[in-house]
Amino acid sequence: MKTAEDSKEILRKYKQYLKLEKSLSANTIDAYLTDLDKLLRFLSQENIHILDVTLDHLETFSAGLMDLGIHASSQARILSGIRSFYRYLVMDGHIDADPTELLESPKTGFHLPEVLTVEEIDNLIESIDLSTPEGQRNRAMLEVLYSCGLRVTELCTLKLSDLYLDQGFIKVEGKGSKQRLVPISPRAIKELHYYFIGRNAIAIKPGFEDFVFISKRGKNISRIMVFHIIKELADRIGLIKNISPHTFRHSFATHLLEGGANLRAIQAMLGHESIGTTEIYTHIDRNMLRSEIIEHHPRNIKFREKH
Repeated sequence: MKTAEDSKEILRKYKQYLKLEKSLSANTIDAYLTDLDKLLRFLSQENIHILDVTLDHLETFSAGLMDLGIHASSQARILSGIRSFYRYLVMDGHIDADPTELLESPKTGFHLPEVLTVEEIDNLIESIDLSTPEGQRNRAMLEVLYSCGLRVTELCTLKLSDLYLDQGFIKVEGKGSKQRLVPISPRAIKELHYYFIGRNAIAIKPGFEDFVFISKRGKNISRIMVFHIIKELADRIGLIKNISPHTFRHSFATHLLEGGANLRAIQAMLGHESIGTTEIYTHIDRNMLRSEIIEHHPRNIKFREKH
């Protein structure tokens, strides 16, 4: 019977192989193992042993990377590291056939949205002028957009009645009216509370009282307005990347994955169509989802360090 201890021993020997036989530097070895760990986390969640991996498993994992908006070159690098590992397993006699042999690499010409660095997101949010009436609203809005990985429509239609801030969750209605619970960071909660102070003074039009983010006209903020706000902030800090609200969603997924968060948890957070609501709650406990985001999201890490 294959055990977790078997896997640990195989990984220990693989690391030794990279060091002694391939003569790779410590940094290169760490990079190989970090990329391989992304697959191992996926396999652990699916209860698949590393020696039982098939091409189908690897294609599902690879598709997950693409779904999350990981840049094609980064996808190719991750899959290259996985190929190296399975070639080693064949060479060392652990498996008879290499499951990566027919695994295709992503086309590097395929266009994916820009991804912002954590520093760029910090600069964008910090550049918001809090002396204006809409300043705190915009700050709370971008914190929620980035902290929760929302689509722009989900942000614009977010309701007060869907906020469970004491529990650390918000309810989001995504594509096809599918609902999901999304963990919200302590930092985003704090910015929302600051925003609510000023929101109480807005003359909100009848029928729009339950929307979280309200425009000057007293209605829920529009998608076009969110695009405009983000473009204006990018110009203010001299950011040359072509960004949109969706950029925050891809940055959210990329930063969590790079930080070591569970791939399946991120897919559930994004409400991706390939994972139905039932499947989410079958495989992922809501508390685990929240801990993944709180532990691995860079904004939360900085927030913890300051408090």
